[in-house]
Amino acid sequence: MSFFGSLLRSQLRLLIFAPIPALIFRFFPIVKLTGRSMQPTINPDENQLWHDFALFDRLSVQASAKFGRGDIVTLLSPTDPRRVLIKRVIAMEGDIVKTLPPYPLPEVRIPEGHVWIEGDDPYHSDDSNTLGPVPAALIEAKLLFVVWPLSRIGSLRTPSARYLSRLTRGSPEYRAAVAAVDREKWRQSRVIPARW
Repeated sequence: MSFFGSLLRSQLRLLIFAPIPALIFRFFPIVKLTGRSMQPTINPDENQLWHDFALFDRLSVQASAKFGRGDIVTLLSPTDPRRVLIKRVIAMEGDIVKTLPPYPLPEVRIPEGHVWIEGDDPYHSDDSNTLGPVPAALIEAKLLFVVWPLSRIGSLRTPSARYLSRLTRGSPEYRAAVAAVDREKWRQSRVIPARW
């Protein structure tokens, strides 16, 4: 085979396979997470010496709006579309949610095509308690798992009873897991799911 034929074949391979990583990172981006609104779930280090990096799923959200209560999502800010927010979905359309201050009503039914989002730190979060229900169409991706720092790699799902049973009672990991379970129970106690 000639030099030019070999060069042409390698260039052709590059053209065929180069878009694959670009597509993967387009639909499954790794994002640096900043801010305090999702503490202690995200960026639990108070002094902010490092930030969490997480893998997000854009594909299932954009293709079929696949997200639900409890998912951590990225969304465009309803007040400034240049700003991306990271929040937790608390309630879906049709649900009734017990609001937190400064929201003017004690309860609100989530309208069609909307969700209720909140930060895990209610005192440092611009969320639905300020903005009201937000259009679900603003949601861009959902968090799959933390990829950095190495000590935090994994899913951010609420710990299971089985996981808790494997931890040493009283250890920092046990206390953090119990606190996460308590926060999730509190969030769930504020939502009356829609009856479809």
